[in-house]
Amino acid sequence: MEIIFEIILPVFGTLGLGYGAARLGVFDEAANRGLSVFVFSFALPLLLFRAIAQAELPDALPLGYLLSYYLGAFAVFGLAMLATRALFARRLNEQAVLGLGASFSNTGMLGIPLVMTAYGEAAALPLFAMIAFHSLLMLPPTTALIEAALGGKHSVGALLISLAKSIGSTPIIWGLSAGLVVALTGFDLPGPVDAVAKSLGAAATPCALFALGASLTRYSLGANLKEPMVLVLLKVVVHPLLVWLLATRVFDVPPLWVATAVTLAALPAGITPYLFAQRYEVCQATVASAVFLSTVLSVVTLSVLMFLLRP
Repeated sequence: MEIIFEIILPVFGTLGLGYGAARLGVFDEAANRGLSVFVFSFALPLLLFRAIAQAELPDALPLGYLLSYYLGAFAVFGLAMLATRALFARRLNEQAVLGLGASFSNTGMLGIPLVMTAYGEAAALPLFAMIAFHSLLMLPPTTALIEAALGGKHSVGALLISLAKSIGSTPIIWGLSAGLVVALTGFDLPGPVDAVAKSLGAAATPCALFALGASLTRYSLGANLKEPMVLVLLKVVVHPLLVWLLATRVFDVPPLWVATAVTLAALPAGITPYLFAQRYEVCQATVASAVFLSTVLSVVTLSVLMFLLRP
């Protein structure tokens, strides 16, 4: 019960307040857009900057940690493609979007607040390692598959360059990188810098969760939930199970890093798959339903994981 009251209820309670406020119309789209800009451009980057700057870096990055997560993620991606082709006769471009929907975690809006709340600042380093590679590894293969299916209507090279620029200009990546530079040089943060980073970083978790809750009002459930439920089960059950098996049975990953990887794998689907569905005008209802359902069901699945994994 301690984990429920200390982690799950505060995290999903704040998310629920955001959803309720937006649904009732007291927190409109413009307000949510402003809060989201504050969270992604200032609060989260400063939270991670301070945590990484003060972290004790390991001698070497546990390679098994990244392999455990991404081998699991791409396995789920492939399973989703096979399942949607066999069960729902989806074409290749649709399979790619749905595969992303089953394997791409909501690391920003939910993952960072949840992991930092559950495991403390010690988890900032494994978070950094995962976030640094997440979009860079997951999105190019998806783009390539879609463009191959469409016969190369868009230039894959141009899309990949655009993706690299987008990732490189992301404030969270800059915050993480700056924190890593400070940690590597061994400098202590000046008092005023530390105070500003601490105060604004403290707002990151509640604001990110509130903004995520409000953004969920954009998504609605489709009439047919069979296909979204396949994606949801792959995302919140199969993905974390595969990562746990790889991290504990195949690779020798430190316990805190195992807990972080499995928790990130168990997160609901992120908003990025829906943006892909919108961009290519395929499976929008299915992906929207998967985002909403996986977020709701993750209250249960993440609660169970917290009991099993929390150090």
